[in-house]
Amino acid sequence: MRPLAIWLGGLLLVATLSCQLAALADESAPQPQASPIGRHIDNFTLQDFRGKSHALADYADKDTLVVYFLGTECPIAKLYGPRVQKLADQFSPRGVAFVGVSSNVQDSLAELAAHARTHEISFPILKDLGNKVADKFGATRTPQVFVLDRERKVRYAGRVDAQFTFGTGVGLAQPQEQRADLAIALDELLSGKEISVPLTEAKGCLIGRARESKTDSTVTYSNQIARLIQNRCLECHREGQIAPFALADYEEVAGWGEMIAEVVREERMPPWHANPQYGHFANATRLSGEEQKLISTWVENGCPQGDPKDLPAPRQFHAGWFLPREPDQIFYMTDQPVSVKAEGVESYRHYTIDPGFTEVKWVKLAECMPGNRAVVHHIIVFIKPPGQATTRSQADDRDARGFDFLAGFAPGTRPLVSPPGWAKKIPAGSKLVFEMHYTPIGTPQQDRSSVGLIYLDEKEVTHQLATAGASNPKFEIPPHDPNFKVESQRRFDGDVTLLSLFPHMHMRGKSFRYELVSPGKTDREIILDVPHYDFNWQNSFILAEPRHIPAGSVLHCTAHFDNSSENLANPDPAKSVKWGPQTWEEMMIGWYDIGIPFRDAEALRSRERKQATKVPPSETSSPTDN
Repeated sequence: MRPLAIWLGGLLLVATLSCQLAALADESAPQPQASPIGRHIDNFTLQDFRGKSHALADYADKDTLVVYFLGTECPIAKLYGPRVQKLADQFSPRGVAFVGVSSNVQDSLAELAAHARTHEISFPILKDLGNKVADKFGATRTPQVFVLDRERKVRYAGRVDAQFTFGTGVGLAQPQEQRADLAIALDELLSGKEISVPLTEAKGCLIGRARESKTDSTVTYSNQIARLIQNRCLECHREGQIAPFALADYEEVAGWGEMIAEVVREERMPPWHANPQYGHFANATRLSGEEQKLISTWVENGCPQGDPKDLPAPRQFHAGWFLPREPDQIFYMTDQPVSVKAEGVESYRHYTIDPGFTEVKWVKLAECMPGNRAVVHHIIVFIKPPGQATTRSQADDRDARGFDFLAGFAPGTRPLVSPPGWAKKIPAGSKLVFEMHYTPIGTPQQDRSSVGLIYLDEKEVTHQLATAGASNPKFEIPPHDPNFKVESQRRFDGDVTLLSLFPHMHMRGKSFRYELVSPGKTDREIILDVPHYDFNWQNSFILAEPRHIPAGSVLHCTAHFDNSSENLANPDPAKSVKWGPQTWEEMMIGWYDIGIPFRDAEALRSRERKQATKVPPSETSSPTDN
């Protein structure tokens, strides 16, 4: 599962291309650029996607010109497209002209036309073949804007505003709109004032520049990189998936080459955050050192294509369910699709359905199916037994109030496959609660997601598969605290088998650690350490080998929260924060999946629920722990 803080467009996206290894210092890293402020821009002529020529000289009657460098697939540029159009509408009556420029080699004319149509952009969008105009301006990213005065000198350069940026994952949006840099710069310039902040850093996707490839490179796309992309990236980076662009052929991958190198170097992708010193996990997505070096070398050598005869056979993907067969039953979250807004913050949504179970159901396999993968970032389906809280918001601590985790989805996840004879129990009369988190992608969308279930006959059940959590809802994070510590624990009163771990916090989550104390011992064994928790990409961590946990063992969870202004995703560092279901509130849950022998399941689960309804004295939050 990977709920996200505030994601950018499916983002926001996802390039499943990197890992958490030591940063790569290579020649593909972007080099510092001289300040463009005061630079005179000579006349240039480019064609738009309709083939019409546009010259800088054509705007001689305009005292001010905004040149907006964009990319059709960059998730941040997608979000800023409508916002830049609004600025064009706002400042056009004051004599300001706007022009869009695409310098990406991978952006086709058809894609430019679709981008303009989708985001309702009315100003011209020009194709910069060979990135010559980008070189004139010193443009490096999309989106990036340059304001030219009457003499066609650069007076402002940088971001549109400070809201959308890159965080520890692919990207994030600060919950509130930040300084409107471009609008302020235009206002000041038009008022005859000096621009107060003439230069800002543009955080976005690197422009895919044309490059000369080394013909003698030992690493080529056809021979090595295509295979790496197939194995590591295509799960998300293909049509219909949540990634903002597909990496289906050489031209696309080469166009994103420098960006791929950057996310590898900065350890932004794929979303895997476990400290490699502790534990071994079956679903680890970490790139090897050799894979990282292949990417680095390929980009340094100009992204050579190589001999197409060396390409691997196309990878075939499952078009429907990842279950081994069609589900026994499918349940939709709603009767009709629901709407997802174009931009901004989408709070968690909860939809409760009655599946009509008149008898106990044992679920061997469950899979959540997003109806619209472009905007569904995660789904969690909970079991609400009879007599529990009537709405999800009344059960904030979930398993403390009786909600049991049934299944979940996040980009790249697969149904949890447990050992033979293991199954989850759904009591008769239970309802299903869908928790949905959507990520706006710049255009209005709709979704109708579902869950598919495969049942197991009770006679075949050997273990009850259960998801439980060591949670602590009794905390209050002080304003501006950068390292607030919260602890929880859970004692196992019977033998169980540990299958997976899934830490859960919200936007202020900083780190999370699971430790196990065996019976008769005092030393804590670290079984999972997440030193840099990323709400954008919360992972489940499936043990490479299920682990026997003897009765009397104690699971300790330690979380730290960052409520300071240094946390870019923080909604408001001046506020105290308590437990709550929405992303601007907080949670502290150390989820885990266990198998309980069938003969012991009911008694042990009863004791588990009783533990979850109270927080022992040791499970208290502490002041800042440095």
